Amino acid sequence: MKFRARLELHTRPARTLLLRWFPPRRVGKLLVASVIGAILLTLSSILWVRYTTDDFQYSAESAPNKDVAIVFGAEIYADGQPSPFLAARLDLGRALLEAGKVKAILVTGDNGRSSYDEPTVMRNYLVAKGVPASKIALDYAGFSTYESCARAHEVFGVDSAIAVTQDFSLPRTIALCRSVGIDAVAVGDDGQDHNGVYWKCWFRDQLATTKAMYSIIVQPEPTFLGNQETTVRDAMAANP
Repeated sequence: MKFRARLELHTRPARTLLLRWFPPRRVGKLLVASVIGAILLTLSSILWVRYTTDDFQYSAESAPNKDVAIVFGAEIYADGQPSPFLAARLDLGRALLEAGKVKAILVTGDNGRSSYDEPTVMRNYLVAKGVPASKIALDYAGFSTYESCARAHEVFGVDSAIAVTQDFSLPRTIALCRSVGIDAVAVGDDGQDHNGVYWKCWFRDQLATTKAMYSIIVQPEPTFLGNQETTVRDAMAANP
């Protein structure tokens, strides 16, 4: 009993101080303000990115000619096949090359572990569809949209490109590409019939716009930068 009394004497002042400094009403107001602030930050990021990139969105048929189509990676399956979203992107990249809109295709994606290799799956899919392997360059360290854009410019020397992704990602992707120095426009797949996950991905992409704003402002260095490569220039110069 004496021990419990002493414990209560020691803990009661601390509890009193905490309640004095952080009363429940104040904590509740701070939480509400934090939620409202996060929502406003997300909405303002989305609106700014959409407003500044609207003039750079095209269909595959109306897109202006650029040097390279940058096809961004997405999920691949264990059997070595691209997910429907990724296959749609690759088909758009192939259409741009065949129409003479671009001179080469840069496939960029995640190969952070040996058992998962988006760029190789992307190349294999394109080759199976009739795209010459010589017209394809691979970036194995495109771990995010920003890193793919930064590496395309800094490592592969891309200055002019058509970014290829899903339609809901166009504003964010254009903003990121242009922020690192690429004269980029973009085309997108509407993707609404791909495995019923369109709206889930749409929502996630809106949230990712806030992260994109951070990358646009801070310009962090990619996970792997490395030496400059000539593979994109070689692909552009290769005969079909």
